[in-house]
Amino acid sequence: MLKNNKMNERDEVSMNYTGMSAEYSNNPTGGCGCMPPCPPSCGCTCPPVCECPQNQVCHRVINYEVPHIMPFHTTVVNHHIYNHTYTPVYSYSEVDEVEQVYGNRCCR
Repeated sequence: MLKNNKMNERDEVSMNYTGMSAEYSNNPTGGCGCMPPCPPSCGCTCPPVCECPQNQVCHRVINYEVPHIMPFHTTVVNHHIYNHTYTPVYSYSEVDEVEQVYGNRCCR
C-alpha cells in the first residue's frame, strides 16, 4: 500500500471515496504516527481502509405448479375364445355267433 512514504493513486481514491478528510488522504499514517495496521499501543484510531466491493450471488429456486389436463379414452376389446371339448359317448353292440360242432362219432 505504501510506496516511498506516499499512497498510490488507487489508495488515495479509495480513501477519498469513504469521505475521509484531506488530511488523512494525504498522510499515509492517518495523522497519528502509526502505520497501518495500527498497533493497539499507539492510542489512536487509524482511518478505515476502503475495500473493493464484493459481489454476492444469491440463487433462488422458485417452483411453479402447472396443472395439465390429460384426457384418456379407454377402449375395451373383448376377445371371445371358444375352447371345444369332446366328451366320448360309448355305445356297443353284441353279435352272437353260433357254431355248431358235431363230434366225430366213432365206434369203439
